[in-house]
Amino acid sequence: MPQTQQVADGEAHRDVVITGTGLVSCRGEGLDAHLDALAAGTPAPVDAETYAPYAIHPAASLSWDAQIPKKSDQRQMEAWQRLGTYAAGLALDDAGIKGDEALTGTMDMIVAAAGGERDVAVDAMILAEAAAGRNDIGVLINEKLTTELRPTLFLAQLSNLLAGNISIVHKVTGSSRTFMGEEGAAMSAVQTAVARIRAGQSTHALVGAAFNAEHPDMLLGYEMNRHLARGPWKPVAERAS
Repeated sequence: MPQTQQVADGEAHRDVVITGTGLVSCRGEGLDAHLDALAAGTPAPVDAETYAPYAIHPAASLSWDAQIPKKSDQRQMEAWQRLGTYAAGLALDDAGIKGDEALTGTMDMIVAAAGGERDVAVDAMILAEAAAGRNDIGVLINEKLTTELRPTLFLAQLSNLLAGNISIVHKVTGSSRTFMGEEGAAMSAVQTAVARIRAGQSTHALVGAAFNAEHPDMLLGYEMNRHLARGPWKPVAERAS
């Protein structure tokens, strides 16, 4: 919540204060789990089997019901949406305002998310036909885009769908702004929230981002540029450049 101070020119200056944090990663959920892991210095969990020869840090096992009570809401969300909605609930809990509709009803929301999850089956089909010897790759891609993809696929991946789910589940119904992207977009969301509060355009906001890095299409995209490490997991500092 913002705190107001008087400055020399007489104008109000609003400090921006973080009152609650929601965090989900391979380390688990919540600040305590992450601080404990950092203090212990133990390596993050590694799964070297599911996507061998690539090792990944798998998402923590979560009880979705704790922050997304309705099974119907859970079913219509992809993993990135569930992660973002779950983390939003943790943040509201940590701030002590979960269920306080007087506050959530006037709370602004600024969230970022990647472009959702691709249709992996279509990606695999294109790669398989290309590997079989087709030389007209551009024609091939256009064929599959017009015949295999659901017309509404992209609409279901937009970051405002995450904002809508958070609004429905957690009753955050003030203004809503969204960014599409990963880490950079998340920082833009935070910067926007800070600027609005300092300018007096907002008093309290739910801000954050969601990203499902474990999804196969993300691994495929990185591997096509040979950005994935192979073999046994090593800390980044110990890998060959």
